[in-house]
Amino acid sequence: VQLQASGGGLVQPGGSLRLSCAASGSKFTHYAISWFRQAPGKEREWVACVASDESTSYADSVKGRFTISRDNAEMTVFLQMSSLEPEDAADYSCAADWADCTEVASNYVYWGRGTLVTVSS
Repeated sequence: VQLQASGGGLVQPGGSLRLSCAASGSKFTHYAISWFRQAPGKEREWVACVASDESTSYADSVKGRFTISRDNAEMTVFLQMSSLEPEDAADYSCAADWADCTEVASNYVYWGRGTLVTVSS
């Protein structure tokens, strides 16, 4: 499966943004899809995941503010981000794996190029 993230941009603190991860290939519905982010000078951080059964999980830092969802017909996963904080600024990437959701980046086989989110007034 091939992935392409989009939707990043500049947003003010407290604002919202929706990221998309468009997939191509076969058997999309079988994959768990996660969003990761990496800020300059920091390690990559797992953000959220939606499993093949559409169950979701979130990092504590984004729980209650971010919502992950998938549209299997469109082969797209979305990350709706609200109440954005400067600490949310990062390069956001999506990743897929033929398994249940995991926070461990090395478990993911397929990665898309990131989309940059800037949170600033």
